Amino acid sequence: MDTQQINALLDALPLPALAIGPKETILGANDAALSLLGRGMVGRHFITALRQPSVLDVVEATLRDGSINATRYLSNDGAQDTTFIINCAPVDVGQGAGALVCFEDITHVEQIGQMRRDFVANVSHELRSPLTALSGFIETLRGPARDDEVARERFLAIMQDEASRMERLVKDLLSLSRVESEERQRPTTEIDILRVIGSVLHSLQPLILGNNIEIVQEFANDKIILAGDQDQLQQVLTNLIENAIKYGGRDQRVHVRASTTNDEPTMRGPAVVVAIRDQGPGIDQIHIPRLTERFYRVDSHRSREIGGTGLGLAIVKHILNRHRGRLRIDSTLGNGSEFRVILPLGKNI
Repeated sequence: MDTQQINALLDALPLPALAIGPKETILGANDAALSLLGRGMVGRHFITALRQPSVLDVVEATLRDGSINATRYLSNDGAQDTTFIINCAPVDVGQGAGALVCFEDITHVEQIGQMRRDFVANVSHELRSPLTALSGFIETLRGPARDDEVARERFLAIMQDEASRMERLVKDLLSLSRVESEERQRPTTEIDILRVIGSVLHSLQPLILGNNIEIVQEFANDKIILAGDQDQLQQVLTNLIENAIKYGGRDQRVHVRASTTNDEPTMRGPAVVVAIRDQGPGIDQIHIPRLTERFYRVDSHRSREIGGTGLGLAIVKHILNRHRGRLRIDSTLGNGSEFRVILPLGKNI
């Protein structure tokens, strides 16, 4: 097999690949391999391009005894760490037994695995604190505080709060799982988003009155019809308005605006924009890109105090993805925050 044939074979492979001859020199490489390992490697000893010990071992084993071997190759593309599975197999290159080395990119698989591990760790951490508290109070109530009525009532109240916290977490986890499973199913039912907003504000009346909040409603239309899942959009607006009330502080105003536009840049067409603005302390710009991550909190202590699970905005993001919508967040420290829900209208969905 001459050089032209080797290059033709390598170029036909969809993966980064290179051929190594019996004299341990690189006989050829396709463009993907050259981009990954460097363009000056052809004709040189393979050790100059494949410097990782585990990779050198499998190539040497294949050249030595003609066996098929595999290992991992760790790299970085300048933006992130990358992981490849290297498969090394014997091949006749015409000059004797050589080796064909192929690189399979499994970076996305590794990232999914890391996300799963992080998710399990976060859930475990969130559940551990209330479970530890419950266990400690139960032990105390069965022991030193067995006959202490005052302590018993105080501990039982705390235990109820911790149990409610776990219940909210489990509820949000189930909701997140359900939303993710439906994310690719586009909603087709026509709903009036203004009626959804009215329903949300009605259900939040106890919280609104309890915090002495003034809700300022600004609707540009009498009715705004779009294709959507009413329950899910109600969940989105409940989460955002409830956050505005809780994080905005007592005795404040919360503005709820809804309007339509014929040319929304993010939708490239007609859309409805629902904006919820509070008068709270605002959010530092460094936090805004991460607000929709699972369990990400700007202030963990305050979030837990007001009953947050760290999953609300992650659920919002997945619901809006299902509706082809967007979430935009504008905030300035000391000047409140505005969360805008942008949903496509008509055929734009």
